[in-house]
Amino acid sequence: MGMDWNEFHDELDALIDASGTRTDKKVAGKIAAITRLTDHEIKELFPVPADAKKLAALMEIVKRSGDRNDKINRIVANAGEYGGVILTLLGKLA
Repeated sequence: MGMDWNEFHDELDALIDASGTRTDKKVAGKIAAITRLTDHEIKELFPVPADAKKLAALMEIVKRSGDRNDKINRIVANAGEYGGVILTLLGKLA
């Protein structure tokens, strides 16, 4: 069975609401579960919960089943929203 993205986002929203202005360990842990990044790396790269939430949304696009071109088109259509997250991730890889 695939991941329930609605449940994931609901849980993430609740954690973000509770975390205040900085990404806390629970938020980072929730996102780390769907990435190859550690909790520490997520907190370091995305200290603001809103940016961590954008990372989660971007990861949903990448991990959902579907055509590669459709995924690319969704990312491009929302480039303004995901641009900062993409730049941060590529900066980590470079």
